[in-house]
Amino acid sequence: MGEIFCSNPKLSRGRLFLEEESTFRSAYQRDRDRIIHSSAFRRLKHKTQVFIEHEGDYYRTRLTHSIEVAQVARTISGVLGLNSELTEAVALAHDLGHPPFGHTGEEALNELMAPYGGFDHNAQALRIVTRLERHYACFDGLNLTWETLEGIAKHNGPVTGALPYALSEYNDNHDLELDSFASAEAQVAALADDIAYNSHDLHDGLRAELFSTDELAELPVLEDCFARVDTKYPGLNFYRRRHEALRRFFGVLVEDVISVSQANLSDLHPQNASDVRWAGRPMIQFSGPLWAELKVIRKFLFYHMYRAPSVIIMRKEVTKAVNDLFSLFMKQTDLLPKQWRADVAEVEDKTALARIVADYISGMTDRFALQEHKRLFKGGEI
Repeated sequence: MGEIFCSNPKLSRGRLFLEEESTFRSAYQRDRDRIIHSSAFRRLKHKTQVFIEHEGDYYRTRLTHSIEVAQVARTISGVLGLNSELTEAVALAHDLGHPPFGHTGEEALNELMAPYGGFDHNAQALRIVTRLERHYACFDGLNLTWETLEGIAKHNGPVTGALPYALSEYNDNHDLELDSFASAEAQVAALADDIAYNSHDLHDGLRAELFSTDELAELPVLEDCFARVDTKYPGLNFYRRRHEALRRFFGVLVEDVISVSQANLSDLHPQNASDVRWAGRPMIQFSGPLWAELKVIRKFLFYHMYRAPSVIIMRKEVTKAVNDLFSLFMKQTDLLPKQWRADVAEVEDKTALARIVADYISGMTDRFALQEHKRLFKGGEI
């Protein structure tokens, strides 16, 4: 079924800058490889989801999260008959634009950048792969295919209304059809992201002792998962019991997406990849009942994990660090690294300067941002 409407690399809309095709890799495989070898991808190792990088070796980082998302996305894509290489490329790139300190860092940067066009991590990911990675002789960025860029920009759905500047600037020169849905492959990457973080945030929250196994076992879906484990393995060790239950929870999410998506695609009966883009609704989805149950779990995580007292304290500290660094670099551009000062020398207004400073700070890892703040500020004073 999927071969009709999967994204065929031989029919790709190509790259902004013309290149010779590889003799042994498809266009989407090259995209995936370039993303893996990018500086931004390596930095994900020291960028975290909820916890700060130094808080523990076992918590997920943006890198481990991206790998997990890619694994789930490949599985779903394969079952649906889609192009797994494009799916994997989008999955691996989807978090490249995240600044240090997870969503807390993004919220801080967005507020600081409000007078200059705001900050959005999806738009920033596009900015990174089209502009900020500077390794190739003939172009800035990674020169990815149109399909991969489209997936990075709108894997969560059409982007309408006022566009983030990082997205608008690129789209003016290379139309990504932002008012349509993305390919089925990119939609798979988006749902794989939901599956991965819903699962691993429960793992990490348990490890951090922000909630108990008993509390988890009372939540929708998970209640049944624990019951099945207890029936099959009575008296199982505490840690193995919860791991087995979370494995089953993971499987329930994947199986639901596959089942619903197969039905959606069968109903649409697309004849090509564009039919999926212009279907007017997403093809890759959770079922209604499961989606409602996931909302209950997300609410539980919000209050017990994302807004836990220990996390709130750290949120305040890292928000101050981002605010301090941004304000300092805006006033003293000579403190920026040499290659960034070269870009600053070419700016003509405060907005352009702010966007360079935001690029620099958003590229920092948790560790480096804290080190720079400690180096540049002594007891609140420079």
